Amino acid sequence: MAFLVDEDYKVMVGEKTLLTIQQSDVKNREKAEAMAQEEVSGYLRSRYDVNAVFATTDINRNTLIVMYTCDIALYHLISWLPGKMGYEMRKERYERAIKWLEGVQNGKTSPDLPTYTGTDGEEDINNPIRFGSERKNHYGW
Repeated sequence: MAFLVDEDYKVMVGEKTLLTIQQSDVKNREKAEAMAQEEVSGYLRSRYDVNAVFATTDINRNTLIVMYTCDIALYHLISWLPGKMGYEMRKERYERAIKWLEGVQNGKTSPDLPTYTGTDGEEDINNPIRFGSERKNHYGW
């Protein structure tokens, strides 16, 4: 099952507008969604488990990731249209999505997403901030 569904776009654009933007071909939208998903993954992959993020379905999905993935997919769809109808608004939303993703990548924004886990079950192993100490040394002289 795909990460994005038709219902996700209804918040952004109308049903007829979506048909026009995707040029009445669902495959165009699927290509744009795949590009958007990879673009979002590129910003999140260093710390967050993007396979787990995009494997979630329905209400378990992070709403901001859904919104920004839709924005990026619509931006890519708009760029394919002749005359780039609605380009200014889509470009603005695309830039806002990228700015938020850069904030996540830099650690200034912390979304509620699954992180990578280590082999010993420790969570968030790619977090740049770590605390704790080394294992206790046992000197038997």
